[in-house]
Amino acid sequence: MPTSTWFRLNVAKRARVLEVAMKEFGEHGYSTGSLNTIAREAGIAKGSLFQYFNDKLEFFAFVCDEASRRIREEMEQRMARIDFDQQFDEWLFDVMCDWSEYMEAHPLERGVTAATNFELDNSVRAVVRDTANQHYLMVVHPSLQLWREKGQIRADADLEVLATTILSLLPFLALAPYYDGLDPIHGLRGRTPAQQRPVIRQLIAGYRPMFAPEK
Repeated sequence: MPTSTWFRLNVAKRARVLEVAMKEFGEHGYSTGSLNTIAREAGIAKGSLFQYFNDKLEFFAFVCDEASRRIREEMEQRMARIDFDQQFDEWLFDVMCDWSEYMEAHPLERGVTAATNFELDNSVRAVVRDTANQHYLMVVHPSLQLWREKGQIRADADLEVLATTILSLLPFLALAPYYDGLDPIHGLRGRTPAQQRPVIRQLIAGYRPMFAPEK
């Protein structure tokens, strides 16, 4: 949690620090991003950062948490508009398509997602991945439980395995179209969200035996 000094900072300045930090970490990573750059571009003294946060890890976790919260809240709104009276695999396809469209339209959040997944420093990665994963799990686990209750996921399906699969698929779809070397199979690099749709459908069809009810 930030210190009380952070909350005494005016709202516009807090928003500026967060935006600059998201940009810096999204481009350079957490452990290799420049706190000097963040302070300069946010218009604060570098020492002020450590009046707002107890240490760098707390600052990293805060930025990751704010970006993850933005992503989760908008995706929850998008998911609420998706037809819930269709089959689970069709619903999941719609969710993943919305996910790919969101990531194209939000480069700052996409950059933080990349920084969180690509971070090389083990202690930093552990903190930011745990922070981001909590937001993913707030949506993934309840959704799977609900679809099982609807009979669209068979009773003997392993929801933990299915959740792990989805948690692996989300960052893959978020990042593979924008970063080299992540997708040697489907050729997602450079594809628009519309062009990603056949791949999303192919992936979900491949996962279908994990959850599809027996006919």
